[in-house]
Amino acid sequence: MPVQRNAGSVGGQFGAVIVNILFCGDVMGRPGRDAVKRYIPELRRDFALDLVVVNAENAAGGNGLTERLCGEFYDCGVDVLTTGNHVWDQRELINYIARDPRVLRPANFPSGTPGAGWRLHPFDDGRTALVINLMGRLFMDALDDPFARLDAILADHPLGCGPTAILVDMHAEASSEKMAMGHFADGRVSAVFGSHSHIPTADAQIFPGGTAYQTDAGMCGDYDSVIGLQKAPAVRRFVTKMPGERPQVAEGEGTLCGILLETDDASGRACRVEPMRIGGRLTPHRPRPWPTANSAGAGSA
Repeated sequence: MPVQRNAGSVGGQFGAVIVNILFCGDVMGRPGRDAVKRYIPELRRDFALDLVVVNAENAAGGNGLTERLCGEFYDCGVDVLTTGNHVWDQRELINYIARDPRVLRPANFPSGTPGAGWRLHPFDDGRTALVINLMGRLFMDALDDPFARLDAILADHPLGCGPTAILVDMHAEASSEKMAMGHFADGRVSAVFGSHSHIPTADAQIFPGGTAYQTDAGMCGDYDSVIGLQKAPAVRRFVTKMPGERPQVAEGEGTLCGILLETDDASGRACRVEPMRIGGRLTPHRPRPWPTANSAGAGSA
């Protein structure tokens, strides 16, 4: 449930209601799953998270997603799962996705594709947050126009008049296409966060209209790798230009990479955005939680 920001906290007024959201980038195999399952429960508690969204399209050995893995993510506190170009790598998901509204595929797949591309996630008090999954078209499959699809969805669910917050996962190869989507949606959604590249970018910001943005959230997985795959075979293919063994997921300790978002309940606009990096090889970055009305007067641990 959205919480009240305590008096004196940075950037807010006394009694202002905020919505706390965590978006995690592409989960790459077992190390990524382990990082999500290890850290999400404590992050939900420490940051009073109202919504946790995870891109899980590479969760099953680097290729796709299964029903069993969906259940494991839900059990550890994930609310909504997004995907991308690997959504159908595990064929069982084709039938399962129609039965589970918490798993999204890109909304700009052609009409008639199984599943849904957006979800109104309910909070306990009756309010909702809208999660939208889109996929870019530069250097990727030729899907329908993601910009037009976003327009159509927002026409029925305008920010501030329905959903308490709107989060867009823009799963795309080109950083230019992701950034163009961010500016296109500025002032109309709470955040546009990129996925797919498996590398966290350092451009977290809030655009002039109040939309938070980061080009890529990064990967949840082993960073002693080539975008989550074992180093030696990946390097060999670049060096020799010859086909070789099928790339396998790197199996070292995983890093959880994500983005922490705080939005204003009344307007839906972003008031804080920060990267989240925990565990594994990357330099850690764990934002300090803002104090809330629930924590006012609490002593230190």
